[in-house]
Amino acid sequence: METKRIDFSTIPQTTLRILTQPALFFREMPKTGGFVEPLVFMVAMGVVSGIIGGLLTALFSILGLHFGAGMVTGFIAIILMPIYFAIGSAVFGFVSAAILFIIWKIMGSNEEYETAYRCNAYISAVLPVTTVLALIPYVGGAIGILIGIYYLVHASIETHGIPSRKAWLVFGIIAAVLVIFQISAQIAARRASHNLEKATESWKDTSEQMQKAAEEMQKQMQKDMEKTD
Repeated sequence: METKRIDFSTIPQTTLRILTQPALFFREMPKTGGFVEPLVFMVAMGVVSGIIGGLLTALFSILGLHFGAGMVTGFIAIILMPIYFAIGSAVFGFVSAAILFIIWKIMGSNEEYETAYRCNAYISAVLPVTTVLALIPYVGGAIGILIGIYYLVHASIETHGIPSRKAWLVFGIIAAVLVIFQISAQIAARRASHNLEKATESWKDTSEQMQKAAEEMQKQMQKDMEKTD
C-alpha cells in the first residue's frame, strides 16, 4: 500500500487560501483522504501559534523590564509553547472534531466524522491570528471566537450542505454563549488576581507590623533586664 507523502511546502499556501477564500476552499476540500494530512496541518498551525506566543511573551517580558526571572520565563516560553500548542492541537483536534460532528449531524449533515475532522483541522489556520488577538484584554478572545465561528459557518455551508440561515443561526447562538463565557471568565480571573494582590499586600503589612511589635517588645525586655541589673 502506497503512503501519500506530505508536502510541507504547501502549508503556507493552504493557510492563505483558507484565510482569504474560505467558501471556495471548503467547497473544493476533499471530504475523505485520511487523517494524516489535516493532522499535520493542524500541528503545524499549533507550532506556529506557539512560536508567536512565545516570542510575544519574551518581548513583553523585556518591554516590561522583567529582567532576570521574567526574561528567562519569556525565552523558555519560546521553546515550550510550540511543544504545548503542537500536542494540544493533535489531541484536542480529535475531541473538538467529535463535538462538531455531533453538531453538524443534528443540523442535518450527512458527512462522516472524517469530514468533520478535516474541516476542524483546516479551520486551525486561524490559530496564529487568534493567538495574537488573545493578548487584548476582554475583547481579544471574543474577537477570536467570532473569527473561528465565521470559518465554521463557511465549512457548514460549503462542505456539509447546511442552509446558510441555519448555519448562521446555530453557530451565532454558540458564538454568543462562548463570548459571554469567555468574557465572564476573564473578569472573574482578573478579580481573583486583584483580590490575591490585595491579600498579599495585607499579609505583608501585617507581617511587618508583627515584626515591628516583636522588635519593640524585645527592646523593652532588654531595658527591663538592664534596670533589674
